[in-house]
Amino acid sequence: MRFDVVTIFPEFFKGPLDYGIVRRARETGLVDVRVHDLREFTHDRHRTVDDRPFGGGEGMVLKPEPLFEAVEALRSAPPRDVAENNPASEDAGYKNAAVVLLSASGKLFRQETARRYAKLEGVILLCGRYEGVDERVAEHLATEEISVGDFVLSGGELPATIVVDAVTRLLPGALGNEASSVRESFSALELAESHSPDALASHSPRTASHYLLDYPHYTRPAEYRGWRVPEVLISGNHEEIRRWRAQAALEKTRRNRPDLLRRT
Repeated sequence: MRFDVVTIFPEFFKGPLDYGIVRRARETGLVDVRVHDLREFTHDRHRTVDDRPFGGGEGMVLKPEPLFEAVEALRSAPPRDVAENNPASEDAGYKNAAVVLLSASGKLFRQETARRYAKLEGVILLCGRYEGVDERVAEHLATEEISVGDFVLSGGELPATIVVDAVTRLLPGALGNEASSVRESFSALELAESHSPDALASHSPRTASHYLLDYPHYTRPAEYRGWRVPEVLISGNHEEIRRWRAQAALEKTRRNRPDLLRRT
């Protein structure tokens, strides 16, 4: 899979993508992450990427021209080494890639969004900056506009690294244990199949397809500063452990993210 990140701060990505699962996936060729300087797609001597907003107001707005040219260039001419590894990509170009504008005004990025991206040929990530991005980018260039949370960041660079990480770990072969990406927070586990009868009885049938947070995890020592690990986890009774984890996941979701239980 290929990621293209378009940003005015390409140096930002020299650290965040060089560790852990993403680094290993890059080294093995599972993912190809390319970072592009938006200023390379300008034509004036000042390499201008922003301008004042029409109608007045504070801050500057990223111009549409460089972003359109960047995406069009990426879609029409994939890097040669990518084409050599996948000859079909040279003919098809990069036309099936999602174009994602990262901004505080976008739809919330969720685990199901990451799963959808993981099935694509590639994702082009456009990092917003300043006061915002010309709305014509969202309306006519991006396939979707994504936010990583209900807060405002200085730019789209941090969200871009979050998207790359979240998607990469879902690719087959990225994790040492493939089950790690299945039994975790926001996994769509059916209550009827994966949770205890007690948990199911306390919830309506609508909850059966809702996402849950992961169950609590413990490790050695079994007792620390007077706090003991739940006895069931060291009992050796796998059925009781499964039931405890199901109930604990439901309780933690109800406590920390009750909105997940209300989602349809």
